Amino acid sequence: MMASNPPETRAHSFTRVVLSWRQWWRKAVVGTVDQADVINRRRQECSLSARYLFMLSMSAGIAILGLLLSSPAVVIGAMLLSPLMDPIMGVGFALAIGDFHWLKQAGRSLLVGTLLAILFCAFVVLLSPLQTVTAEIAARTRPNLFDLGVALFSALAGTYAMIRGREGTVVGVAIATALMPPLAVVGFGLATLNWTVFTGALLLFVTNLVTIALTAALMARAYGFRTSLTERQTQLQALAIMAVFIALAIPLGISLRQIAWEAQASRTIRGELLDEFDNNARLSQIDINFDAEPVTIAATVLTPTIRSDAEEAAGRAIRRQLGQAVEISITQYQVGIGAKAAEEAQLAAARAREAADRQRAEELSVRLALVAGVAEKDVLLDRERRHALVTAKPLTGAGLATYRELEGRIAATEPEWTIELRPPARPLPAIEFDDGEPTPQGADAIALIGWAAQRLGAPVILSGGETDVKRAAELLDGQGIVTREETASGRDGKVTARWGAPGD
Repeated sequence: MMASNPPETRAHSFTRVVLSWRQWWRKAVVGTVDQADVINRRRQECSLSARYLFMLSMSAGIAILGLLLSSPAVVIGAMLLSPLMDPIMGVGFALAIGDFHWLKQAGRSLLVGTLLAILFCAFVVLLSPLQTVTAEIAARTRPNLFDLGVALFSALAGTYAMIRGREGTVVGVAIATALMPPLAVVGFGLATLNWTVFTGALLLFVTNLVTIALTAALMARAYGFRTSLTERQTQLQALAIMAVFIALAIPLGISLRQIAWEAQASRTIRGELLDEFDNNARLSQIDINFDAEPVTIAATVLTPTIRSDAEEAAGRAIRRQLGQAVEISITQYQVGIGAKAAEEAQLAAARAREAADRQRAEELSVRLALVAGVAEKDVLLDRERRHALVTAKPLTGAGLATYRELEGRIAATEPEWTIELRPPARPLPAIEFDDGEPTPQGADAIALIGWAAQRLGAPVILSGGETDVKRAAELLDGQGIVTREETASGRDGKVTARWGAPGD
């Protein structure tokens, strides 16, 4: 019988393998890298130049327009133009070699570029008549752990390409990491005061930025880029990098868990719905709103046999599976027996639904054009998001209340649509107060001022007694209206309101 190798011998063999591998890495890999050339090229791309700012602005403009139009092709074009990858990589290489002067230069370029992109996108959104959260915008407001993985693998590929002189690969990396679109969404959230969109997109951008920079630093160190840091400082740097990755992974992991739960819940809901019908039934359409309380489900089923108790039975089963309250609505269409008949009916229903939606949108466009006194082409319709927007012309004798009434009448007939009729900047009503609170007429005036300010996106200047002005400002602030207060003595009981300039 052969004697087995003692543990000391196995450990010695493993050490020799590791040492030989390290020697090979230093000679065959690290020794072939021209570090001075790589660092010189990276430094040149980190400067805060006019070209950098111009290309960044153009990329931001293209990105926000592509997002507003929900056009993936236009958004990809913005990714290719964006020069943000250069200062981020510069931060990574500067961290790797401990060059804090370079780190400061790259950090300044990155900070200025980021703020410029956000503000420029916000400016474009403020000028745009389209301010709806499109599918492209919504897709960048819920980052998760997979986004961290995409940024990590993209950073590995990009850093390798830069070190090995294959920078054509960076074009693909720019598309994969998508640095500019999240910044554009941050600008959209800032312009529309939608903080859910703002914070979600900002987290996605920070995830991409930090992951790319830190991965670049680790890759550069692995390729032997020299550093002025001591061994202890190097270890602390590595620990700090790992801590940052863990800090990012926690909220992204929680987000991924929620998304995974919603995906599993959607499959469960579909299965429970179909279980209430025979095998020839087809689920034509299903809409699930997990943000509602309770969760709302609207489904369309094509079935040979109509079941009157389907909603009640499916609701009980879904509530039992999900462990929470749901509100369910099932629309049933009777079709012929057999899978083919159900499939044909499903296609016919989809075509009919599309035709009905198109006709309904055209009719809505005509009605809005009539009440606003504009041409039909001036009405902006987003059928995907069910959003209609029109800017009304001044009508003789019509005040703000008239325009609100016109909007309300049309909105009442189109409950599935969000209707926005932007009135002309008519004079604002006075707000009557009694004992520090608005009278019924004053409350209606505040509601009208809030409605008009939301539609026009303009600030409101309030004048009157200090107590009443502060109370009116509180009520309008609750509606998201920007106000400025002007107080005067001896004017309690009435607050006057007027439009302010955008900078007020």
